[in-house]
Amino acid sequence: MGKTKNPPPENGPSTSQTLPAVAVDSSLFINRELSWLEFNERVLEEARDLSNPLLDRLKFLAICSSNMDEFFEVRVAGLQAQLYESLEPQDPPPDGMGPLAQLLEISKRAHDFVARLYDVWLHEVRPELEQHGIRICTPEELTESQVAFLDDYFQVQVYPVLTPLAIDPAHPFPHVHNKSLNLLLRIESIHQNGRLLYAVLQVPSVISRLVPLPDEEGGGKKFVLLEDVIGPRLDSLFGGYRTVERVAFRATRNSDLSIQENEVKSSLLSTIEETLRQRKWGAPVRLEISERADTDFLAQLLAASALELEERDVYKVPGPVDLTVLGGLYKLEGFRDLREPPFEPKMPPAFTGRKSVFRAIRDQDFLVHHPYESFGTVVQLIEQASEDPNVLAIKMTLYRTADSNPIITALARAAENGKQVTALVELQARLDEENNIDKARMLQKAGVHVVYGIVGLKTHCKAALVVRREHDGIRRYVHLGTGNYNHTTARLYTDLSYFTCRPEIGEDASALFNLLTGYSQGHAWKRLVIAPMNLADRLTALIRREADHALAGLPARIVAKMNSLVDPRIITSLYEASQAGVKIDLIVRGICCLRPGVPGASENITVRSIVDKFLEHSRIAYFANGDEPEVFLSSADWMPRNFRRRVELMFPIEAPALRSRVIDEILAIALADNVKTRELQADGTYRRLKPKPDAPAVRCQVEFQKLAIEHASSIPMTPVAVPESEIG
Repeated sequence: MGKTKNPPPENGPSTSQTLPAVAVDSSLFINRELSWLEFNERVLEEARDLSNPLLDRLKFLAICSSNMDEFFEVRVAGLQAQLYESLEPQDPPPDGMGPLAQLLEISKRAHDFVARLYDVWLHEVRPELEQHGIRICTPEELTESQVAFLDDYFQVQVYPVLTPLAIDPAHPFPHVHNKSLNLLLRIESIHQNGRLLYAVLQVPSVISRLVPLPDEEGGGKKFVLLEDVIGPRLDSLFGGYRTVERVAFRATRNSDLSIQENEVKSSLLSTIEETLRQRKWGAPVRLEISERADTDFLAQLLAASALELEERDVYKVPGPVDLTVLGGLYKLEGFRDLREPPFEPKMPPAFTGRKSVFRAIRDQDFLVHHPYESFGTVVQLIEQASEDPNVLAIKMTLYRTADSNPIITALARAAENGKQVTALVELQARLDEENNIDKARMLQKAGVHVVYGIVGLKTHCKAALVVRREHDGIRRYVHLGTGNYNHTTARLYTDLSYFTCRPEIGEDASALFNLLTGYSQGHAWKRLVIAPMNLADRLTALIRREADHALAGLPARIVAKMNSLVDPRIITSLYEASQAGVKIDLIVRGICCLRPGVPGASENITVRSIVDKFLEHSRIAYFANGDEPEVFLSSADWMPRNFRRRVELMFPIEAPALRSRVIDEILAIALADNVKTRELQADGTYRRLKPKPDAPAVRCQVEFQKLAIEHASSIPMTPVAVPESEIG
């Protein structure tokens, strides 16, 4: 193995043979939005899987609900804007479905999905929780002492926060905040012959929605939902009236935030802040409401002065509105036998006990597999850089941060120590904008040079550069990753970190930051491949090169792992390579618009999706390239937005041992998974794989945990055998 002798030109290779003509029409593309709904089906399947511990099944239910929230806030909102405001889509769907056709099919599938989601909660997961002493009680199920406890809790903790809002000619229907839980009330006058009125009450988000009850039976955990604490005690809010009926409801609004260059008047920061304020007033896209709601309740909500929604946008539910509340139960103390065994990420031996992480990286390149191997390796690099007197400068991109992030703290400390520190904070990281603004201001106060990237492009690449003075001159240490600099998600997402001080990568990293912070252009990139400049072209060229090799009778193979595959040009190139004889295995966790196994187009392509305890997040591409294999890691999925509207990064893994680890360990074991893998069929549905009678069960995330223990302890621990034929 080694560096390829003839890398493809950025605009594609010259071919000595003609690639087969592939008639690519709309029928060869799966609709993006419907593919996403199929992904959430796989998450729901994990909630129903009895081999998963009970609280993990509960967690998957909450994830399903959270996923649907974001889907409506962004994807459905975008389709509604196209339909009602005649907005042109940024990326017209190659499958040919227009916005109305998509909305109708989404509504049909989403209603069916929500019904099954609640069925799993009500008839599968909830009864099992109750058998283990975990119960969400209704007001009718409470004892006298529990009612007395809640009476006191309501008066002391809840009542002072509540604000009833009347609905009448003098009080128009109040604005309902995005995803806030509310009660719509029908109240009756005690003194005016039963006159009926309506009012709205927002359930306060500043109080936990899961209200714990005192333990009366010496075991278990019982809760009442906050809306069920408030509901029976509403009359105290309306003197002279009594509450006749109440229903819980929740509106989802358009939360997509897209800033165009001509919209930035003074600064990007102030423009983002103003857009965030406007988000609270985004157009409604979905209404969730208790199934008890009658036609009068719905009329109040769907009136022009309220939410202006079509009936297809209304989701009546037979249980608690917004099942993300169930995530709170997953975090209960105790009940360890109801969860997956915890796994503590391992520190690679090369980083253990080393006084200087710089010496370790100078000795050799490193690849760290998160969350099996510790994100502390990345934190260690930045923390040591912040204190090392020989470090002159630190530069980082920050896409999604986290509260109490040690990297943010280390960057601030480095600036206070007099180092040149630059942080590119992406203010448009979807749904993390406010948190990133707070972190940006904190860094600025500490003396960090904070920039916000390039207007019109999201900076999504993950890169850190440390410039250090050493005895033989200035040396650049570089970290590149597939995931965010977020120590919280680094324990939940699978990602790869690459550490190196190779001069050619250091030069490219410096050029990248000069591009992001200034006006530098024209750099001759040696190793890094950058979007929106040439990433799509380079990937297309690499795919076409494999097709050339196949036609020439040379080894040709593509294995790629990513979150989403949407880009029509890349998909077309994969179809062409398949017809040239290239064996292509794709591991795509979420959206996949390619149809595998279609005669005449994609017989040589398989698509797998792995849904398990950790969120599969790493992006990897392997090209056999005859007998000169190449491996790339990337921050980018293969989507039009990543190629054209984001600053993304793809980089090669050139050290033979690390390249072999990616090919023979990480990709091979992922392809061998037959426990948590689903395989995409040509009709757009997925089939779950099962171990063959004579084959071992392989759950790749468990195998990676074993390998992390083996690497950390140097104690031989062989994972489940993977046939050599799986890859390479």
